[in-house]
Amino acid sequence: MSTDGAMVPLVHGEWAEVKSVVLGAIQLPVMENGERVVHTTQLSYFSRLAEAETFTRLATVETQRRGTERAETVCAVNDGAEWIQGFIDVQRHDAVRILDFSHAAGYVAQVGQAVLGEGTPEFCAWLTTTLHQLKHDAPDQVLQTLRDMQRELEGGAASPETLDPVRTAVQYLEKRQSQMEYARFQAAGYPIGSGSVESGNKVVVEARLKGAGMHWARPHVDPMVALRDVLCSARWEHDWPQIATRVRADHLKEHHQRQRARWTQRRVVATTSASASPVVGAPPEPSELEPIKVTTSKRHGSPSHHVKQLYRPPANHPWRHSPIGRARFNSYRSGHEPKV
Repeated sequence: MSTDGAMVPLVHGEWAEVKSVVLGAIQLPVMENGERVVHTTQLSYFSRLAEAETFTRLATVETQRRGTERAETVCAVNDGAEWIQGFIDVQRHDAVRILDFSHAAGYVAQVGQAVLGEGTPEFCAWLTTTLHQLKHDAPDQVLQTLRDMQRELEGGAASPETLDPVRTAVQYLEKRQSQMEYARFQAAGYPIGSGSVESGNKVVVEARLKGAGMHWARPHVDPMVALRDVLCSARWEHDWPQIATRVRADHLKEHHQRQRARWTQRRVVATTSASASPVVGAPPEPSELEPIKVTTSKRHGSPSHHVKQLYRPPANHPWRHSPIGRARFNSYRSGHEPKV
């Protein structure tokens, strides 16, 4: 069981973390390049855009489907994030907690770079020896070496910018010492790397949601990653008919609700109109109707509901001094419009 998060772009320049958990079956170790390597198969994925507490609750559907609570042994290989430890506490509190070896190696390298210099031959040789020791021996000696290097920096003229990352790295590894017993984990046939969830972030989440120019509305992320989970977990043929049936049922339910709302609205309007009339369903009496002013158009001689308000320019308006203007004005005064 491995858990991690991947950042995806949302609209308006916002970024958010999609959390994922990957579950798989551990296979027997095999030798690759002189090293014992443990692979996991039958991988399944669960991803959601949610806070840690909500994600932990939602992911229970997948962990229970895979039988996490019934498994004899569960290996939780992750980085050292605190929210992931809380996730493990809920899903399987007695899981074997393993700090991802690459993650631990990064903190070891952080200390070595501060003391020996980044990219120097001394640093490269020291890092190779130290990581081999961390993988095949107890972590006590490696942690002691890192503490000695920290004290060496503190006794010298190292700047705070150099000391702070070293102290952070040493404290981080000391707090997770029990999760770095890689020799014991490998002897038991447990994996020591969280590559399954890292590849899951790329294949399930980033390959679909981080394309060129993509920006997602927040409500659209979970439906998309849910479909990606089904597809990448090789459950499409089994799950898609159920999803399609549920979508059609929800659509039909919404359609019926809209129909009921329209019918209810019409009943209310009809009831209101009926209560305003003396007899239900009968047309109102002519005396109750508002009077309509009917005038006769002098041009057409037919009734009209619209009375045109004539514009009468003032005496000093330039329009009255033109021949055309005088002719139109005189025709308006006589009640006849000029022919155009």
